[in-house]
Amino acid sequence: MALVTRDGDHKISVLTVQNGIVEYTKRDINAGLRPYQVDTTGSGEIAVAANIGVGQGDADTISVIDLKARPARVVNTVTVGQTPEGLKMSPDAQYVAVNVINGSNKPKSSPFYNDHGLLKIYRVAGHNLTPVAEAPVGRWCQGVAWAKDGRTLLTQCMIEKEILWFSFDGSKLERTGSIRTNGGPAGIRTAEP
Repeated sequence: MALVTRDGDHKISVLTVQNGIVEYTKRDINAGLRPYQVDTTGSGEIAVAANIGVGQGDADTISVIDLKARPARVVNTVTVGQTPEGLKMSPDAQYVAVNVINGSNKPKSSPFYNDHGLLKIYRVAGHNLTPVAEAPVGRWCQGVAWAKDGRTLLTQCMIEKEILWFSFDGSKLERTGSIRTNGGPAGIRTAEP
């Protein structure tokens, strides 16, 4: 099975993948407004989708999709703040990291502007997501990635042109460094087992 987010019409399409053939199942999941990033646990039990909304200052959401249900479906949705663009499950599937733009991509004159985004961590317990930690990041930060140990996270910030890294001990996030880049980094991924 594979999931494809369809930002333009607010759907997530379910595909089958078998013997090198990918087919649309004609099943669409409706998680929220403009699903953007989606990630799954290694075991394939659940997926989490970031719904970036319409960018008008409203609180947006992430949704848990039960992949074992027949048919697969959304079973929980949690409000996370303005524009959760980057999202990644931890290697052990116990946490999901969400990069919330938080209005940091808006003009300073906007009533929805904030001078920083937020990196948020949620604990995954079955179909439930519980907030664990958050830390301020730069403006218009997008991609997020976990190190293999599940204790280090990277996030990319477009405006500052840097990649930030954080340590995570299961209860708090601490910024531990950054790497400057020549351009605005927008997508990041680490090797997975």
